[in-house]
Amino acid sequence: MKNFWKKLNKPILALAPMAGYTTSSFRQICKYHGADVVYSELASATALNFEGKKTLKFLEFDKSERPYVVQLFGNDPKYFRNAAKFVSEKVKPDGIDINMGCPAKKVFSNGSGAALMNNTEKARKIIIETLNGTKLPVSIKIRAKVGNVTAYKFVKKLNNLPISAIMIHGRSLKQGFTGAINYDQIKKVKSIVNIPVLANGGVNTPEDAKKMLDRTVADGIGIARGALTKPWLFSQTKEFLEKGEYQEFSFEEIKKATIKHAKMSYKSKGKHGIIEMRKYLIWYFRGFKNAKEARKKLVKVESVEDIRKNLNVFK
Repeated sequence: MKNFWKKLNKPILALAPMAGYTTSSFRQICKYHGADVVYSELASATALNFEGKKTLKFLEFDKSERPYVVQLFGNDPKYFRNAAKFVSEKVKPDGIDINMGCPAKKVFSNGSGAALMNNTEKARKIIIETLNGTKLPVSIKIRAKVGNVTAYKFVKKLNNLPISAIMIHGRSLKQGFTGAINYDQIKKVKSIVNIPVLANGGVNTPEDAKKMLDRTVADGIGIARGALTKPWLFSQTKEFLEKGEYQEFSFEEIKKATIKHAKMSYKSKGKHGIIEMRKYLIWYFRGFKNAKEARKKLVKVESVEDIRKNLNVFK
C-alpha cells in the first residue's frame, strides 16, 4: 500500500472536508495557495453502491489536487467495502477517509457521522470493511467529544486497526462549529498513536494555526471555514510558521486569486461552475466596504467577466 501520509512534510496543512464547499475548483485554488492535502465533500457509501455513475461525477478531481482524499459517510458496514473498491478503481484518489464527526442533524439522526462515536462496534466494522475494499490508506475524522465518548476513549478502542491518519475537530457534537477548542483531547489522542494527527476547528488566521499546533502537539491542522474567506490562508500560515510573520493580501491580490478560482471553476463545470462560484464570492468579500451592495450583483454573475466587472465596486 502506498501511504502518502508518510511522505508529507510536517506540519501538514489540509483543506478539511466541507459539504457543499470542497468542490474540485475550491480544492484546486487551496492547493495552489499551499494546501498539502485536500478532501472531497461527503460521499455516501450507500449511494456508491446504487448510484455509482452519478456519484462518480461528484468525486471527479484534477491531477493538481493530489494528494486527494475521498471522504465517505454512512451507517451500514456492508456498503463500505464496495464503496471503497469502487472509489479506488474508478476515482483513483490517494486515500479514503471515513466521516465519524459530522454534526449535521440529517447525518447524525441516520446513525452516520458523529453518531458512530457512540457505537464503537459499528465504527470498527465500517473501518474494517473499508480497509478490505481498498489498498489505499484509510483515515478517519472525528470530534473531541460526542455525548460521554471522548476522542481519546474512542481512538483507544480502535488503536489496533491500521488507520493511516486521524483528523479531530476540537469541539464536541453539542458545540457544533462554535465555542472553545478542546486542545487537551487532541493532545491525548496524539500521545497514544504513531500516525499523523490533524487538529481541526477554529483556524481562521496563521496565529490560530500556530496556537493549535503548540497546544495540541499535532502533526498538522485541518482548515475548513477559515479557507472560505481566504484560500491563501495556507501559504500565509506556512510563512508565519517559518518566519514568524506573514504578508496580508492586497485587494489586487485577492481579486487576482478570485478570478483564478473562477477560471478553474468554469473549466471544471462550465457555466454551472460560475453559478457555483457565487457562494464563494460572498465569503471572499465579507466585511469589505460596499459588500452589501456588491453581494446583490455577485449572486447573479454568469461569467468570469461578470465577476471581474462587479469586483470594481470595492475600489
